[in-house]
Amino acid sequence: MRVALGGLALFAALGVTRSARADVSSWLYLGGGASRLDDRSAEPRLAPDLQLDTGLGTPPADSLIFGGLFRMQTHFGRGTDLGVLFRGATHGFVNGDWGLAVDVGPYQRWWGVGSSGVLGSLNLGAPWGITASASAGFGSEESQTYTFTVGIDLARLTVYRRTGEEWWRNPFPAYRPEERF
Repeated sequence: MRVALGGLALFAALGVTRSARADVSSWLYLGGGASRLDDRSAEPRLAPDLQLDTGLGTPPADSLIFGGLFRMQTHFGRGTDLGVLFRGATHGFVNGDWGLAVDVGPYQRWWGVGSSGVLGSLNLGAPWGITASASAGFGSEESQTYTFTVGIDLARLTVYRRTGEEWWRNPFPAYRPEERF
């Protein structure tokens, strides 16, 4: 009898709830630049770099957005580092306008002497998804990496873009201030 009453109470509670409005922020950055790689296995040198970031965060309507991202950073002629980073970003950054994002988290390097460590980035976002990213990584085996890339965040250019509507209309932006409650 108690199980039946508990099930009935749960069913009634689910039947009277309001609809949920959940939205997430997302990032999909592709950029190129240069890295300065320094470890004890070789002389420090510059290498061309390709950075790919993808991740999800809290709703784009917030003033500060927090989330996580996966980073793949290829240092041509050397190898690829992989990282899982925590991101804190401003409203403008997420919604395709001027803004800042800060990333920090662990990375792993399997090539060369190998290294595990921490990676941090400062990202400057400009309108239309244009992004400049400066990163520093410090790991085991006396490994240090300094990277600068410039590229485009495809999610900030398309889905989240709220700027430049006079020149290029975004018919279905993910965040609509008029719908916020």
